[in-house]
Amino acid sequence: MNTPVTLLADFYKLSHREQYPAKTENIYSVLTPRSNERAQFSQHVVVFGIQYYIKEYLIRRFNEGFFQKPKRQVIADYQRFVKHSLGLDPVPVAHLEALHDLGYLPIKISALAEGTRAPIKVPVLTIENTHPDFFWLSSYLETTMLNTLWLPMTSATVADGYRRILESFSLQTTGGVEGVDFQAHDFGMRGMSSEMTSTVSGAAHLLSFLGSDTIPAGCFHEEYYEADCEKAPIIMSIPATEHSVMCAYGEDSEQELFRHLLTDVYPKGFVSVVSDSWDFWRVVGEYLPALKSVILGRDGRLVIRPDSGVPEDILCGTVQEFGKGQTPEEKGLIECLWDTFGGQVNDLGYKVLDPHIGAIYGDSITLERAQLILERLAAKGFASSNVVFGIGSRSYQSMTRDSFGFALKATSVVIDGQEKAIFKAPKTDKGGTKKSQKGRVRVYRNDQGQLTYEAGHT
Repeated sequence: MNTPVTLLADFYKLSHREQYPAKTENIYSVLTPRSNERAQFSQHVVVFGIQYYIKEYLIRRFNEGFFQKPKRQVIADYQRFVKHSLGLDPVPVAHLEALHDLGYLPIKISALAEGTRAPIKVPVLTIENTHPDFFWLSSYLETTMLNTLWLPMTSATVADGYRRILESFSLQTTGGVEGVDFQAHDFGMRGMSSEMTSTVSGAAHLLSFLGSDTIPAGCFHEEYYEADCEKAPIIMSIPATEHSVMCAYGEDSEQELFRHLLTDVYPKGFVSVVSDSWDFWRVVGEYLPALKSVILGRDGRLVIRPDSGVPEDILCGTVQEFGKGQTPEEKGLIECLWDTFGGQVNDLGYKVLDPHIGAIYGDSITLERAQLILERLAAKGFASSNVVFGIGSRSYQSMTRDSFGFALKATSVVIDGQEKAIFKAPKTDKGGTKKSQKGRVRVYRNDQGQLTYEAGHT
């Protein structure tokens, strides 16, 4: 959809220009994650998406959709829509004509480096106009800026939450973090609201992990962040089956399909096989032991993927003490794989499966559930490295702008040459999250190396 860039805003933005005080010359605004009340798993947000916003919206779309088009056309498109939607007649357009004549967006953006963990309430970005005739522009861009930036920063923070959990358990149960890059795999593309949201969210996931099935996310990093998959890994995955493949062979041929995949289709390397099309515990308790010599004889790893049930019980069993379960369901997948294929006990005393076999679970995983699964595995003496999580839209699509309270608020104006610090502090805001900073802000690291800020500058 090619919405004119002049209309990429809320309707009320169109009328703000004439509402500001006469002789307004500059509006300075601050983007801040104001609260984690709805996302208490993190005390910070990961800064991401700013370069994408600048390149895609402020440069490409404004150049192609405004500055490089005939002025008469872009003004007529704007007038037509506003006249019949907002009821203005005549429609004010002199400010847009002047902007077209200027030939560029006169704005300045200052931001924290992308990838920075910014504490809640610390500003991540400021925007202001650099030409007094276009004081209205920085506020006008608020809608697209928030619309574009809250998701990548929020998804990057969710991914960082998974990373912190996985690193913590990896250090506890293996003594290092080798392999964590691949322990959370993005399965979210089909469950996100659009191609673009899945791409942006998937790109955010890649700040913390290399494993992902969201192909466009890797392309995003090449297009907007100068990544190059030929020079360094951006995104990685492995061959994997889906239920249609398994069902095409039929239930009676499932064991032979495993053999076919392992010997004919993928005689070496990693391959993931969804294993619950019919009877998951029969696969685990009967088919895999029958194929033990084939699996252990391959140069590679078979990854078992359950896709239904209660994740923590499927992986860890319904009996939580190691060696006490009698049936596969009571033992859980990881203990069953240990019983069949063995492995090693590492220096910290935790069991690590034979490298020819592994597990991934990608249905209904959340931060809380991942934590619980790793706790239960550790309690049974298993290292966290024995499982990979598939992270889907339940983690990434369930968040909103309010999860971290992202807001862009004006905190300073210049009127007739005089700078004035401004702020909002609603008395009805009992939680205090809607109070804005006052004046220009300075973000810096204190003596302890922590990011903080001070406001009130003019």
